[in-house]
Amino acid sequence: MKKVAFITGGTRGIGYSIARHLAADGFDIAVNGVRPAGAVTDTIEELRATGADVFYCQGDTGSAADRTKMLQQVGEYFGRLHVLVNNAGVAPKERRDILTMSEDSFDQVLSVNLKGAFFLAQQAANWMIGQKNDDGNFAGCIINISSISATVASINRGEYCISKAGLSMVTQLLAVRLGEYDIPVYELRPGIINTDMTAGVKEKYDKLIEGGLCLQKRWGYPDDVGKAVSALALRNFPYSTGQVIMIDGGLTLPRL
Repeated sequence: MKKVAFITGGTRGIGYSIARHLAADGFDIAVNGVRPAGAVTDTIEELRATGADVFYCQGDTGSAADRTKMLQQVGEYFGRLHVLVNNAGVAPKERRDILTMSEDSFDQVLSVNLKGAFFLAQQAANWMIGQKNDDGNFAGCIINISSISATVASINRGEYCISKAGLSMVTQLLAVRLGEYDIPVYELRPGIINTDMTAGVKEKYDKLIEGGLCLQKRWGYPDDVGKAVSALALRNFPYSTGQVIMIDGGLTLPRL
């Protein structure tokens, strides 16, 4: 019986690359998105072409009711869950200086990026503990997709940075709590990745990358993140719970 992975925000960008890699690795896949099922039919069929059984969970991870509904759907469809990838995330609708940031924007970004990720992981963790108690050979893990913004300050999108800094602590807390069950928890911090989220600032970062912002003078790609998640989900790092994996081309490496 195949292992099951649930990837939030899994129908585009980084999430889709993660889903594609895990499907190719032999996982059955549940993917979440906010769009209606009819809008992601082609994407789901592409994933199924790998041979994976794929289930789509429409819902907003910022909604408590939707989180519960989606995990119930995964349970009803597959009956098991081995890997949760907390990937769903949003950027501020409008980039504003932290001195003028609105409370609504703060609430909206943290609702998805931090609160939603934590409480989804909480529910998934309890499910995984139950599976571990029933079967000592159960091997699960939780992977949080954070960002270099967890430590790199951007004053025109402070709510995003705060959400990712909080998610970093979520990783540590869950790693400590789940250690006794041998359920590793990891954090990935992508840097400048070529996705829809960065499309509006492409020219800016083209110049910065060319000027030496990253040690590796190129954009990151969703595939770079997908490969890293694959290695973790396959338990190639079984003794590294709580660790941060940087996917940033050396951007955050201190230099003189």
